[in-house]
Amino acid sequence: MAGGTWVTQNKVRPGTYINIVGQGGTAGSVGDRGTVAMALSLSWGPSKSLLKINAGDDITTLLGYDLTAPSVLLVKETLKRAKTLLLYRLNAGTKAAVTTGTLTATAKHGGVRGNNLTVVIQTNVDDNAKFDVITLLAGVEVNRQVVSNIAGLVSNDWIVFSGSGTLATTAGAPLVSGADGTVTNSDHTDFLATVELYDFNTIAYTGTASDLKALYTAFIKRLRDDEGKKVQLVLENYATAGFEGVVSVKNGVKLSDGTLITAAQATAWVAAATAAAQMNQSLTYDNYDDAVDVGTRYTNAQIEAAILAGEFLFTPNQDKAKVEIDINTFTGFTPTKGKKFSKNRVIRVLDGIANDFKLIFDSFYGGKVDNNSDGRDLLWNEYITYLKTLQGLNALQNVDSATDVKIIQGAESDSVYVEVAVQPVDSVEKVYMKVTVR
Repeated sequence: MAGGTWVTQNKVRPGTYINIVGQGGTAGSVGDRGTVAMALSLSWGPSKSLLKINAGDDITTLLGYDLTAPSVLLVKETLKRAKTLLLYRLNAGTKAAVTTGTLTATAKHGGVRGNNLTVVIQTNVDDNAKFDVITLLAGVEVNRQVVSNIAGLVSNDWIVFSGSGTLATTAGAPLVSGADGTVTNSDHTDFLATVELYDFNTIAYTGTASDLKALYTAFIKRLRDDEGKKVQLVLENYATAGFEGVVSVKNGVKLSDGTLITAAQATAWVAAATAAAQMNQSLTYDNYDDAVDVGTRYTNAQIEAAILAGEFLFTPNQDKAKVEIDINTFTGFTPTKGKKFSKNRVIRVLDGIANDFKLIFDSFYGGKVDNNSDGRDLLWNEYITYLKTLQGLNALQNVDSATDVKIIQGAESDSVYVEVAVQPVDSVEKVYMKVTVR
């Protein structure tokens, strides 16, 4: 069903339209978090489609490398925190290939990883009328078939075989001419059009191009404001976004093995940590996993200036790289939308309420319940029970059943008007202490 914000009660599509504003000075349940969407240029794997990778999955066949390889560094950084990664390969690349005799072996996917494939054909030791056709990846056997001729071969996870006739032995025929290819802005546009149809908590743009930062920001604003999909974007050095749905990473980190993670690359971890953080959690003072230092150090004055500008940054602390403060880029505070909207823990609560209220309505009430006092009372009970659940999780406080949820007949016979008042719980981040010496 549809969603988004509203100004007047004039919506055409059935759905839930929610405005979240600050105030000066149970069929439903709390939704799961932990899903990140990200697009990368890779050297192996299906292109132009979303690949679902869960934490703990073996990605070797899917992406061509194990998780320790530098080629999939950002996948590893993401899966340090994310429960699920929706990965989109931006580039198609050129497939490596080789012809030996009348057999042609072509890499299953485009990319330079295909150049690490080799086909070995040898006479079978048990039946000299047959052949062992072995696929090697970087010298390691990944597939073996015993066949009489080319027609008996089947494609495997790495190579597609073609040709006809008899096989000729070879000690090793390496595939060649595989290339990664280039990525254009339209590839990112295709990614955004694809990922819009899926559920996720955060999206990371790991590049530095200003025009793509603007593209991703416009996309996330549309999802949040027009589509009612409360998700966040993480990118580097784009505090000018000035929007609670955008997190701008200022600097990177240094890992224990000496690997330097730039601010753009650090967006993968930040997006994952943000997605995995629950409504009652803040990333303030959280440590970047396996980081021993920050990429760029700043003075106290520079750190304060960055925070005031809405920048998410790492600072060194006891041989660790910690999150200084868990904030987004919103800095345009007003009497009805104050500083609390710059805190990502608060945004997670508000986004969770919007997403879960919509899910509750869409799943259990839309088109199923009468729009009369009894039906509205049922919806009221769902919403207030949900808010009390959040209070039990210390995501909200001071929930008042009598005043915090009001549901009345809307402007039309098939609509309802809902007012919800909530008080999100923030984390203790500043301690002002007076010590008296006696």
